[in-house]
Amino acid sequence: MKIASWNINSVRFRSAIVAQFLTEAAPDILCLQETKVVDEDFPHDLFESHGYVHRVVHGQRMHHGVAIVSRVPIAEDDRLDWQANREARHVGVRLPNGVRLENVYVPAGGDEPDREVNPKFGQKLDFVARMTEWSRSLACPTILTGDFNIAPLPSDVWSHKALLKVVSHTPIEVEALDGLMTSNDWVDLGRHFHPAPARLHTWWSYRSPDWTKNDRGRRLDHMWATGDVARQAVAHTVFESCRSWEKPSDHVPIMTEFAF
Repeated sequence: MKIASWNINSVRFRSAIVAQFLTEAAPDILCLQETKVVDEDFPHDLFESHGYVHRVVHGQRMHHGVAIVSRVPIAEDDRLDWQANREARHVGVRLPNGVRLENVYVPAGGDEPDREVNPKFGQKLDFVARMTEWSRSLACPTILTGDFNIAPLPSDVWSHKALLKVVSHTPIEVEALDGLMTSNDWVDLGRHFHPAPARLHTWWSYRSPDWTKNDRGRRLDHMWATGDVARQAVAHTVFESCRSWEKPSDHVPIMTEFAF
């Protein structure tokens, strides 16, 4: 079973590259973040035509939004409000084998890494703290994936020194994500298959006219699994070439293959 995750930055605007990815990579399940569409306007026909007949969407107009589309049966399991303001940032399903699949879009956190002057940064830290509390009591096989908006390792960014005070790689964010990981038996599948310090970026800013020229990437997108599920993972791929497709997202898809 191939499970993919992609912050698509508007699923309708980028429908052409979504279709291209489904055709070329053929994931069994695709988790989307930042869909930017209310549920009734989600492009169901696009996914139906590619065989993704099972869909769970949790949308919101203009911002946020998550969805899980699948070629295998899925049953909606939960929609957790880790943002504590009803933003559409999480949806979870249960797979036919009983494994839970949780799709999350962690807030970016604004520009200033100080919750006193930037409430968005505080919201991000509180979001991760609520995820950590949920994780501590988790007692079933689970995959946690999505846009975490945190690059935890020095090798997860183009320059560790330059980004220490930049939101997404600050020590306080890294500490929060480390706390989430140690709260349960989580395995970071990206680094499991591509150990640090291997380059493994998933995001490049739109601000650079040529993202390939300076390659200032960060690893913001992750797929984790509890230990029992991680032992069944056989491969993990980052589709970096998608960043050069027409009308690209600033994120690229990631995908893990499991031998269930």
